[in-house]
Amino acid sequence: MRSLPPLAPGAAATAATAVAVCTALALTAPAARADDKPGNDGFSIKDPRITESSGLVASRAHPGVYWTHNDQDKGAFLYAVDSRTGKTVATITMTGVGTPRDVEAISMGPDGDLYVGDIGDNLGGKWSFVWVYKLPEPKQLKDQSIRAEQYVVKYSDGPRDAESLMVHPKTGRIYIADKKEDGEGSLYESPPPAELSTSRPNIFKRVADIDLWATDGAFSPNGKQLALRGYLGGVTYKWEGPGGKIKREGRLSVPLQRQGESLAFSPDGSRLMFGTEGQESDVEPRDVEGAGSPGGSSSTGGGADGDGDDGGLGDYKSGALVLAAVLLAFFGLKRVFRRG
Repeated sequence: MRSLPPLAPGAAATAATAVAVCTALALTAPAARADDKPGNDGFSIKDPRITESSGLVASRAHPGVYWTHNDQDKGAFLYAVDSRTGKTVATITMTGVGTPRDVEAISMGPDGDLYVGDIGDNLGGKWSFVWVYKLPEPKQLKDQSIRAEQYVVKYSDGPRDAESLMVHPKTGRIYIADKKEDGEGSLYESPPPAELSTSRPNIFKRVADIDLWATDGAFSPNGKQLALRGYLGGVTYKWEGPGGKIKREGRLSVPLQRQGESLAFSPDGSRLMFGTEGQESDVEPRDVEGAGSPGGSSSTGGGADGDGDDGGLGDYKSGALVLAAVLLAFFGLKRVFRRG
């Protein structure tokens, strides 16, 4: 072990304060709870092929399994990941859809079908249309090809970048939230499911404002709550009916991740599952109070109040931890743990 030069008194005091902050926050932060229900615990995605997990949804037919995909891949692939092991248990190749451009989201409809959003447009308007794919969730988990229906999507007010696609669990309508860096985004609604066409463009109409730079979203299983996430924060909305009638409820306590781009409710709706891009990426759970139960409330585990002005307690704790870590790195304490 190499000897290290002593820290200056002021630096040592500041670093000690940082350590104390980390310790205090670790003690006060809510502990992750173990849960026997399949799909309620966090996991790491082990498949080396999955490096850009951009969407996530809980399987309905296979307890404990989550479906995900890369935003850029060598084919039209979906991956079934067992949350108990983090291993891929099936790879689905979608046929009948051509070559995907930028697959950013996946959702489950009330019909038990998977809906895949090839809706990314990083240039913010290069594509005059995008695609949504629909395919039945397979009854058997094995590598196989499944034919999907392909819907051409156009927005009522012109092309845009988007990464969030949500299918309402009761009505079956598809919703897309666009991705605006200034946080002044919009929510778009599809035609009724019976009117969706594979032979002509489907016009998605703007129905609500979204005050978030959204990277993914999900409906609670009971359809009463819409949750949207960004890279550093998230917002919950009370769902008040067709036509995209929403009311902001509060903020989500979003974990710090490398590039947080996916969000899903656990099968029973008791937890939100936050995913990220990257090799062996983690999916981290956060508790939700009552969002999954038919008569439950829709407040989040982040302690947000009704108008969203809760001060972002979860974000504050995460930010403090980051600050402490930066201070430790700056003063060289991390070098103590390196081998000489």
